[in-house]
Amino acid sequence: MKKRRNKGLGTKGLGAGKRYALISVYDKTGLAPFAKELKELGFEFISSGGTAKFLRKSGVKVTEVSKLTKYPHMFDGRVKTLHPMIHGGILADRTNKAHLKEIKKYKITPFDLVVTNLYPFEQVTARKNFTHDEAIENIDIGGPCMVRAAAKNYKNVAVVVDPADYPAIIKELKENGSISSAAREQLSFKAFKHTAQYDALIVRYFASLLSRPEEFPREMEILLEKIQDLRYGENPHQKAAFYRERGAEGEGRVTEAKQLHGKELSFNNIVDMEAAWNCANYFADPTVCIVKHNNPCGVAKADALAEAYKQALECDPVSAFGGIIAANRRIDELTAKEVSNLFVEVIIAPSYTPKALEILKGKQNIRIMEMGEKSISKPFRGLDYKRISGGLLVQEPDLAQLGINEIKVVTRREPTMAEMEDLFFAWGVAKYVKSNTIVYAKNGKTVGIGAGQMSRIDAAEIGIKKSQGKVKGSVLASDAFFPFPDVVELAAGNGITAIIQPGGSKRDQESIDKANEAGIAMVFTGRRHFRH
Repeated sequence: MKKRRNKGLGTKGLGAGKRYALISVYDKTGLAPFAKELKELGFEFISSGGTAKFLRKSGVKVTEVSKLTKYPHMFDGRVKTLHPMIHGGILADRTNKAHLKEIKKYKITPFDLVVTNLYPFEQVTARKNFTHDEAIENIDIGGPCMVRAAAKNYKNVAVVVDPADYPAIIKELKENGSISSAAREQLSFKAFKHTAQYDALIVRYFASLLSRPEEFPREMEILLEKIQDLRYGENPHQKAAFYRERGAEGEGRVTEAKQLHGKELSFNNIVDMEAAWNCANYFADPTVCIVKHNNPCGVAKADALAEAYKQALECDPVSAFGGIIAANRRIDELTAKEVSNLFVEVIIAPSYTPKALEILKGKQNIRIMEMGEKSISKPFRGLDYKRISGGLLVQEPDLAQLGINEIKVVTRREPTMAEMEDLFFAWGVAKYVKSNTIVYAKNGKTVGIGAGQMSRIDAAEIGIKKSQGKVKGSVLASDAFFPFPDVVELAAGNGITAIIQPGGSKRDQESIDKANEAGIAMVFTGRRHFRH
């Protein structure tokens, strides 16, 4: 086996003609066996305090950084590797004659390999009760400096920031006697990406501390890490992958859902799962939402979850076939039995009783997703991104709740208490249906939903058609104002008793007049819920 050797350049106390690895890591996963294999391949090790102690305890001989620099670790360990003897060994170009002279003059040891990873800033700031001082002390300085230096000098030095790369490094060394130029270039790319993401997380943290944070800064960085490759995207001819946003906070993240059973999630499963979970989790009462093609086709609340499911299914049982079911409470045995009677792609809930899980797992292909009990009534509050060619549209999420003091009764008749409760329910559902939308609801359940139409009257007519004659005595919610009184006329002809809508049209009075003529109560919210 060939072994690449230096030309005998070394510092006093270090052997000439050897290969050197600088190892300084926080995450010591797989480090001991990696170091032992490197040792067998002829490497000597220079390490900082904590790493040196770990390696010695693992039976690996190391030389302390302080022995090279002739300086102790200073300022509570803040200064360890920031020294010319270290960075000279990383940055020296072995093909540059002037560099080689300086290496010899200052007795600098050139490093062939730099193995380092950084203080866990992201993990520390993700904890609930961390302190600002803890965050500051977990901002790595020496680590990023070494990573960037080695990545810059990748033609001479291989830099490893991810323990997952250890086996590939050993494989290259065993097969070729050295790490190939292509591998070093790839490792350099990964290293620069690593430090860029690390700094971006620190920037995000400091932005959160500002008394008046810049909500939409001049420049934005979105940090993503891949969860998994997907079989395909929206259609089989489109490649796709599933990513999570690093540094995004909040319990209500669908990216954190655990799959307990079933086939691999598809692109469309994930999109619909997000829509269903957000809708169900908006409500305080036990609620079930059934989604098909990113629109709710049935939503209901009840004292018992199984009853909420049955009422949601009644709204549109045809569309519910092959849909996504979300519940904002633990799935119990009775609910699981009801769900098992329908072909369902995905069910997502905070948790499941053991018996419920046993019943649902009887359906081989159903994907069972668990959000965790802490996610109940805690919607994700991160920014909302919409992709356009060449950029993104960025907005706050539509998390607005409607208070009783925010609505305005604009008709002669005021809604009854029962109607008011249904109006608020229908308004909440409308927020999660594609615009234009009209939602009909009665007794805490949807009875008809018209979604995603180019005109509001079409959405109203589709909702009535979907209801199969059940809209009489229900209330109507519209995600935006009525440009004409035609929706009110249609509602009056079908026995609708109350309407909730934003208001704000120049022709509001025409709609109000029609409602008064029909004895319909109408309230304005002053807020719309477009969803594109």
